[in-house]
Amino acid sequence: MTLLFLGGTGTLSSACAARAVARGHQLTLVTRGRADHRAPDRAEILHADARDPEAVAAAIGDRTFDAVVDWVAFAPEHVEDDLRLFRGRTGQYVFISSASAYQTPPRSLPVTEETPLDNPVWAYSQAKIACEARVWEARDAGMPVTVVRPSHTVAPWSMPFRGGYTVIDRMRRGAPVLVHGDGLSLWTLTNHRDFATGFVGLLGHEGALGRAIHITSDEVLTWDAITHTLAEAAGAEARIVHVPSDRVAAVDADWGDSLLGDKAHSRVFDNALVKRLVPDFAAPTTWAESAAEMVAWFDADPRRRVVDEAADRTMDALIAPLL
Repeated sequence: MTLLFLGGTGTLSSACAARAVARGHQLTLVTRGRADHRAPDRAEILHADARDPEAVAAAIGDRTFDAVVDWVAFAPEHVEDDLRLFRGRTGQYVFISSASAYQTPPRSLPVTEETPLDNPVWAYSQAKIACEARVWEARDAGMPVTVVRPSHTVAPWSMPFRGGYTVIDRMRRGAPVLVHGDGLSLWTLTNHRDFATGFVGLLGHEGALGRAIHITSDEVLTWDAITHTLAEAAGAEARIVHVPSDRVAAVDADWGDSLLGDKAHSRVFDNALVKRLVPDFAAPTTWAESAAEMVAWFDADPRRRVVDEAADRTMDALIAPLL
């Protein structure tokens, strides 16, 4: 198949690009060139701003593609630009939404693709919901579309904590580590390579047309367990301090929105649909394995071990009154 990725070097998309090329697909990436080292060798790279429709149009010319995936669409106008450019030029337009768009907090678990979309807190998720509405309008007008809803997906360079490497640094120097709420809400972390297995299997799949599909691991963890596992991988101990999510929000609104609009609530997913459509999909990589890979990636190069001083100070300020 001929595939076009708008983006293609991020946490999810880089693994999907590698998987697509390994499966023999002809892949073209449109990137700004900032992380081309993550692109697979056999992918064609076109340098353009994916959010500049004129630049994308100039880069691809009159070419058509079996599937077009937009990894960097975060607002309805981004989707509208895509639909104008690719209507009649692709057999499948794939919009990357988010599992955070599902009802928050969820009224029942596990979450399925039929769970309503409703996030009253997080603007990011609300924008994804609005984007999906544009995609479904295009479907109803006859365009072949698919919506994919990833949940929390990790790569070696993509930490599941605020501040990135800062959390590992705090663990290693014995500083307390902030965990939101009581640490017992249930969460799912999916390795990006596992996500790619399911995702690439949906490309060109007639059964995926006109549908929304989420792709996640089946491993269910508490946030305390996630934190302790990372500490173990880092050869350290996690001195956990539980901080209410609303207290975090009062100090850092952006961080608070990502908690109250997503991570503060238990999320467990039913992956029956993607397993039916892509029989070889599995998510065998455990969080312990991903955490070990993550620590090894940071330890391999001192330049990667960047402490976010602002995030570090915010954590200290939130934790100090509770010690």
